[in-house]
Amino acid sequence: MTETGMLERLPGTSVDLQELAAQLSEGALSTDPGVIEAHSKDEALFCPAEGATALVRARSVADVQETLRFAHAHRIPVVPQGARTGISGGANAVPGSILLNVSSMDRILEVNQAERTVRVEPGVINQDLKNHVAQFGLSYPPDPGSVAISSIGGNIATNAGGLCCVKYGVTKDYVRSMTVVLADGTLAHLGTDTAKGVAGLDLRGLFIGSEGTLGVLVEATLRLIPALGEPLTAIAIFADERSGLATVADYMAAGATPRMLEFVDGKTLAMLNAFGGFGLDENAGSMLLMQADPVPGQAEAIMSVFTEAAERNGAIDVAYSDDPADSEALVAARRMAQPAYEKYAQEHGGGQLLDDVCLPRTAMAEFYDRVAQLRDESGLMITVIAHAGDGNTHPSVFFDTADPQETAKAERAFAKIMEIGLELGGTITGEHGVGYLKRDWLAKELDEGTKQLHRAIKSAVDPQGILNPEKMLAAV
Repeated sequence: MTETGMLERLPGTSVDLQELAAQLSEGALSTDPGVIEAHSKDEALFCPAEGATALVRARSVADVQETLRFAHAHRIPVVPQGARTGISGGANAVPGSILLNVSSMDRILEVNQAERTVRVEPGVINQDLKNHVAQFGLSYPPDPGSVAISSIGGNIATNAGGLCCVKYGVTKDYVRSMTVVLADGTLAHLGTDTAKGVAGLDLRGLFIGSEGTLGVLVEATLRLIPALGEPLTAIAIFADERSGLATVADYMAAGATPRMLEFVDGKTLAMLNAFGGFGLDENAGSMLLMQADPVPGQAEAIMSVFTEAAERNGAIDVAYSDDPADSEALVAARRMAQPAYEKYAQEHGGGQLLDDVCLPRTAMAEFYDRVAQLRDESGLMITVIAHAGDGNTHPSVFFDTADPQETAKAERAFAKIMEIGLELGGTITGEHGVGYLKRDWLAKELDEGTKQLHRAIKSAVDPQGILNPEKMLAAV
């Protein structure tokens, strides 16, 4: 059934929406303009989000299948959505589309302690999953900055990483199998429910990171690991940014295996203090936050490797602790970087473009030098934080949205950062995804042979091109 007062047909067509509504859960379909508008975009700036004609709030696999069968039969674009916390426009509406939101499919279906797996629906929030499996002495390591608000389905759609992935890997390393609905409504189970399996092509891996362009995730079985112990935590303070980033390459080259290795530049330290009074050294050029898993009797040796690398690169101070309260406070401060940025942006014109360039670790120092030069030349505030152990940098460009010239300058700076990343052997996105925001840059990163493969796969899986069009693969 549809909500009262809603359109019975898609505008400009003879397509009868009641036909779809009759196949869905009660109240799942809406064409109320206000409801649609509220669901038409994620957190990205400069991405169109107009023209959706209906919203389906799916409550079951059957709702997803019926929506895609209907859309396939009538060649209607479908935009899969979850929590809409992304920042690349991947969940944004396109003209004439049905928004297919699966955030209400949020059940944790089963924890298998013997196999160390958990079976979930796509709408489960990452932190809720972590809390749930902790009761069984298990852990789900993927830990994006949006851990408290992003869904597992969205994490899989963008192959999200986060703070702990330097040692424990990213989302794809924990997806054992997944069930997806294809463009015509067909259900497909990808991967195996066993720890090993090489029967056929790795279609599971193909769909991870595909951003809703190949199918809609409705269930996943995720690998878990034993609960992580309280970490050893250290910080190193540097007079400048380059020294901190040079330490990262030096430390990792020594064979270190930190659980977490985060970089925070001096401008971000000042913003964090202004946001939450964290007492960080805002006069420093940069800070590294490192966590390592404890090994009995080896705490001093583990920390000495980090200390020596930092001091070789001119650290002003290095300190470490095995007190869980210290660890928690430092990680909490690091997680507040984005809220601190939002506060700064609100006080300085409202604009922030958060980039996501991943680099070889040895290239990060030069990358920062070039970003700093861009900051000086543009006159814009540009900050950098990084999951430094992975080379995954997050530069932010701040600007006044009421100033067209400054806005245009910010867009050029954002693009220049991606250009610098590619020139240094990096990639335009390490974990945020391509979406609409970076679709033209994906075409610049891929070679012609790889583009042909992308086009062929998309055509084979979604021959009518209805799944999340105008986004990731549009320029390929």
